[in-house]
Amino acid sequence: MRQRFGIDLYSLTVQLVLSFVILVLLTALAVGLPAILLIRNQIQRQAWEQVDHGGRATQALYAAWESNVTHLATLTSHRPTLHALLAQGNETELTQYLQTLRGDAELDLLLICDNAQQLVAVAGTTVTSDICTIEEEAGFYNLLVPTLPQVWLLAANAVSVGPTGETGIQAKVIAGVALDEEFVVQSQEQTGLEHTLIVNGRPVTSSLPGGVSDRGSVTGFPAESQTTAIGTPMTFEIDGHPYYATTIPINDLAPVHGFDLEDETALAVGDIAATQRNLVWALSGSVIAVALVGSVLGVFLARRIGRPLAQLADAATTFSKGNLDQPVIVRAGVSEVSQVALALEQERINLRQTITELRQAQAWTEHLLDAIVEGIVILDENDRITFFSSGAERITGWSKKAAMGRSCDEVFQLAESDDPFSQHLPPVGKRHKITLWLSSGRQATLAITGARLMPPAAVESGVGLVLRDVSETETMHRLVGEFLANITHEFRTPLSALAASAELLLDQAPSLSRAELQELLAALHLSILSLQTLIDNLLESAKLEAGRFRVFPHPADLGQIIAEAAHIMLPLQAIYNQQLVIELPTTIPSVHADSRRTAQVLINLLSNATKYSPDNTEITIRVTTVDNWVRVAVADRGPGVPEGYLPDLFRPFVHPAPKDSQSRHGAGLGLSVAKAIIEAHGGEVGVDNRPGGGSVFWFTLPLVDKHASISG
Repeated sequence: MRQRFGIDLYSLTVQLVLSFVILVLLTALAVGLPAILLIRNQIQRQAWEQVDHGGRATQALYAAWESNVTHLATLTSHRPTLHALLAQGNETELTQYLQTLRGDAELDLLLICDNAQQLVAVAGTTVTSDICTIEEEAGFYNLLVPTLPQVWLLAANAVSVGPTGETGIQAKVIAGVALDEEFVVQSQEQTGLEHTLIVNGRPVTSSLPGGVSDRGSVTGFPAESQTTAIGTPMTFEIDGHPYYATTIPINDLAPVHGFDLEDETALAVGDIAATQRNLVWALSGSVIAVALVGSVLGVFLARRIGRPLAQLADAATTFSKGNLDQPVIVRAGVSEVSQVALALEQERINLRQTITELRQAQAWTEHLLDAIVEGIVILDENDRITFFSSGAERITGWSKKAAMGRSCDEVFQLAESDDPFSQHLPPVGKRHKITLWLSSGRQATLAITGARLMPPAAVESGVGLVLRDVSETETMHRLVGEFLANITHEFRTPLSALAASAELLLDQAPSLSRAELQELLAALHLSILSLQTLIDNLLESAKLEAGRFRVFPHPADLGQIIAEAAHIMLPLQAIYNQQLVIELPTTIPSVHADSRRTAQVLINLLSNATKYSPDNTEITIRVTTVDNWVRVAVADRGPGVPEGYLPDLFRPFVHPAPKDSQSRHGAGLGLSVAKAIIEAHGGEVGVDNRPGGGSVFWFTLPLVDKHASISG
């Protein structure tokens, strides 16, 4: 406590004044005070030694009670008569027998519980039913007897009934002693000191005059100048009678279940206090006058020395608050103080310059770390996060505030196993690719590089991790692999058909009939058509990637575009016996579109419909107008588009059916090319699942009137 009555006890002025006063007092008391203090200390020492001895006796008493109760529970559990009564199941005789044993052993409670934790027989005070759940180790419990809480010393021991090896433990003997008023009175008789039992800081029974009612209203004060071998020394008063006491934690002596139990051992010291008061009064009168003179002299000298030092202290306080702009100005008549003031002023200037440089370096470092795209995470020797950069926040979705101080196993969860993240940390200088769950709930593949960090003067080293999100790269690698496999297949099939048809023509052309020649030529045409469509889509995709994709819209006849696309796709649909149905409005609209590329969109949609539709089904082209837009839809009776594929369906290399389906899917470029062409026209493209099975792919184009109104 630095202040009392508004005076700073640690200030130099106050300490100098007190020093002078104490010096005067010591001089005045040099003759009589040593003897008085010696007698006083001897009396107190003897009193505290008696309290200490009483505490030791109390410890021994509790140890003896614990050992006695444990021994009695063990002896009772091995009595043959008890075994016989348990085997017979005669509860009346068993209760009488327990009453006899309890009286002989001077126990307050003796009972039997079965294996189901139910009371079988009770001798003594009635207690709560959950007493059967106590452990076999002796300990203290707070029970309801029957509705009021009371502390008990209980010990339990198992009873084995029947021949060895045939029957397990059948019952449990519980012996107990109540820590009530009779108990503390008995303890007072054995130790010569007063005893108070305290449960969770509240007295429950006491041998002090007035019992718990008077003791419960008393607040003890720690005896800071005294020590005892056991417990916590303290003093208190009851009705004007002082006591020295020590508090003995019973929790340190034996198991205490569910609460704190203490024994406050107290000694009445009324005579000692009276002697001390007489000594103090005798001494006070003789030194007051001398103390006043010394105090006046001390104040004068202290103010002369303390005023400049107080100014230095104010300057130091200003520095500690971060204000280094105010110079140190101290007017002192002491040369040493002036030298300290000059040194402090020079250090203020140096410190301000150093802090400025450190702030600039810190700002530069933070700016540099924020600019790094990769995430940087630093772990201590216990794998707890001590640094979390802005890049790590962007990559993982975790905020710096939420991640700092937590274990890396809590923040980073592996997506492909239940192993802790710390078991997969990369070695120093190595890089691992690990798939993690992000805070948003999605998965991401991170490339993690490890580094060992050893700060100066550190005993344990930390780990630095550099995180890079390579999810898109990994996905692209996988998609490119699938694309190469698909494109190889797509090229091989028509090329094989072309080779076979050409070989057949070369070998057997003179002998083939006109129908057979027509069939071979149709196969050649179909293969060439497939290659042409595939190459067109590859070229358009390459232009999209290179940023050179353009469309050249002009007024065009939509009916002619549809007819051209239908004519091109007719041979492919004939192979699968599919029928193309075209539904046009009465007046075929004119659209503002690039005819060639719009036909390519229709060819891609019809090609997908043919590949995914069963044989002998219809594919429908339906044209409708909405406001100044025309909507073209291609409907099939295929398997439809699974819900999980809808968001990414128009991205490159994505197929609208699972990999294990039997559909005849292609390279995965047609829909992405169609989307790019339509959006270049200002239209929209989409897909809906068709009622009754199948899907409907649609796109919109501006009518000629719509384009004219926009241009105007």
